[in-house]
Amino acid sequence: MIKEPYNPLDKRNLGINVAEAMLMKNIEKMPVAKSFDGAGIYAIYYTGSFAPYKPIAEANTLHRFNLPIYVGKAIPAGARKGGLGLDAPAGPVLYKRLCEHAQSIEQTKNLHLLDFRCRYLIVDDIWIPLGESLLIETFTPLWNMVLDGFGNHDPGGGRYNQQISPWDVIHPGRSWASKLKPGKSRCDILEAIQDHLSKKADCKKAP
Repeated sequence: MIKEPYNPLDKRNLGINVAEAMLMKNIEKMPVAKSFDGAGIYAIYYTGSFAPYKPIAEANTLHRFNLPIYVGKAIPAGARKGGLGLDAPAGPVLYKRLCEHAQSIEQTKNLHLLDFRCRYLIVDDIWIPLGESLLIETFTPLWNMVLDGFGNHDPGGGRYNQQISPWDVIHPGRSWASKLKPGKSRCDILEAIQDHLSKKADCKKAP
């Protein structure tokens, strides 16, 4: 079998470079203390005592921070509208996104912001989606893969005919989420969480 030579410009290798650069950044408390400009990628880590998340918290003890519970990106407004947004001033979009997440956590009835940490990386616009995709593929974070809805916003404008997200079922507290239609049951979601984390544990034990 002929092995392909290493190509540093291969799309996957470029994504790996971005993801690894983010993982080298320092861990910070939430919300981030000082505002900053720039777009980029980030990872959020959980260390608390919410029982279903015990395997995640254990992976992040002793300042190891090995397993993000969520990975995300913040892109300039132009990119969200279909343009690349190349070289356009991003403003504090990454900082604001992290602040929004901190507010969502604070509004819940069963999570504590002190139990969360984050790391982030300001990235040139074109590499942001690639870096985020590689991080999600690598860590399969719970809030990306199973508990969808953490990054949702208030739909507003009378558009409350959609189902409540699994994240808001497990972590009630956001006032606008209570206006949405019923979705999956709490029991079904908790079972999916357990199944997801059990599979991750099995993968680690595999030779």
